[in-house]
Amino acid sequence: MTMAAAGEGAPSLTDAQNFCANVTRTQARNFFYGLKLLPDQKRNSMFALYAWMRRADDLADDAKNKNTDRRSQLEVFRSATHAQIAGQPIADSSWPGWPAFVNSVREDNIPLKLFDAMIDGQLQDLNFSQPRTFEELYDYCYRVAGVVGLASIHIWGYTGGEATESLAVDRGIAFQLTNILRDLAEDARNGRIYLPQDELKRFEVTPGQFTQKISSPAFLRLMKFQIERAEGYFYQSGQLDGFIATDSQCALQAMTEIYQGILRKIARKPANVLRTRVRLSKWAKSMIALRAWKNAKREKTKNPYSQVWITHE
Repeated sequence: MTMAAAGEGAPSLTDAQNFCANVTRTQARNFFYGLKLLPDQKRNSMFALYAWMRRADDLADDAKNKNTDRRSQLEVFRSATHAQIAGQPIADSSWPGWPAFVNSVREDNIPLKLFDAMIDGQLQDLNFSQPRTFEELYDYCYRVAGVVGLASIHIWGYTGGEATESLAVDRGIAFQLTNILRDLAEDARNGRIYLPQDELKRFEVTPGQFTQKISSPAFLRLMKFQIERAEGYFYQSGQLDGFIATDSQCALQAMTEIYQGILRKIARKPANVLRTRVRLSKWAKSMIALRAWKNAKREKTKNPYSQVWITHE
């Protein structure tokens, strides 16, 4: 395999950014509505971040080739990520998004350890076993969602140092817990139960109820507990928005309201997760994004001297 230096024979930055934007537009059905509210540079960086995550996820879920060593694929991708950021030669530079990704990481000073953690989360999924406790589930959620929150605030700009970083992790955990409830039946059919074993035992619910679409008073009590936990993470990360750069707050607000909307919809009829993937309509998500944009415009009118700042303390 020919060795290629980062950037040698690669797509232009503009082409890479267009590629990442298309991946996000077609795959990130909930995030895209918020991300498109960002200023151009930050929007391109978030598109690049999402496209990189999508690539890692696709490598971990290579259903088209059952003989593929997906663990090796992910480790090669990890090595390529390290090399691309360092500007070193790599064995395979064929992914079209590299120039946009590298530009984002360098411009926004995103720590490399966050991408390692994301890949570790994908590797954990390859050797999936149902979490025994919430502590184990939390560790998984941190790797696949908490660190995404950390990477995002580096792009958006933030003050508050480690306290804000902790809030960003909590917001990511809230999103992931919502995803787990939304995808409960689909994941169960694929042999993945993300809810902790000890909690299913406590509420006297069996995994078979998820695949057999059996609701019961015990199942509803379990769901109420899980919904309240996710709501708790939204609540305890509530101050995050105020520490984010002013030109990025509307994007975060829109994404958060979309996920909270999904969680509220689940809370109204919890048994629906056994039959379908609960989601908001395109119209509802568009209205949420429009409200967030109007709120940001109104706040800017109130304070025309507000500044966009980026401080990584």
